[in-house]
Amino acid sequence: FFAVLLVIGSLFFVSIFVANITAAMTVNAISEKFEGLSDLELRKVGTVTGSTSQVFLEQRDIRHIGFVGTEPLFDAFEIGVIAAIVFDGQILAYYASAQNPNVSRLIESVYRPENYGIAFPSGSMLREDLDQALLSMIEDGTSDTLTAKWFGAAFGTR
Repeated sequence: FFAVLLVIGSLFFVSIFVANITAAMTVNAISEKFEGLSDLELRKVGTVTGSTSQVFLEQRDIRHIGFVGTEPLFDAFEIGVIAAIVFDGQILAYYASAQNPNVSRLIESVYRPENYGIAFPSGSMLREDLDQALLSMIEDGTSDTLTAKWFGAAFGTR
């Protein structure tokens, strides 16, 4: 009788132990998988307050924490306050490739394409020179080389 109770009791404890290990492994596997927007819904997401990224997250009802700049945003990511960052692709690419290559992974999806520009006063003599220099850099591949160097290989090709 005692042996039967011992076997049943040990099965109970082994079952609980295995269930806890399985649950921990499953949660760990789920929490590491980021592939797209749907993976952000259950995680702590950060962005810069007042940015177009914040508007984007609000439009999709994705809860997020706003930060006053990129430095506090990246600090919060590094210490684990947030699990993901949604912000400008080039800035995140630079952070992921140059600043912190072993801690972060960039998901190369563009959810809201935005263009960057350079402004000059009306009639500026510098505009034509800059246009020619940029065109030359694009034609000879310098632009792609610089983009790959500073933002990673994924942003280096057109």
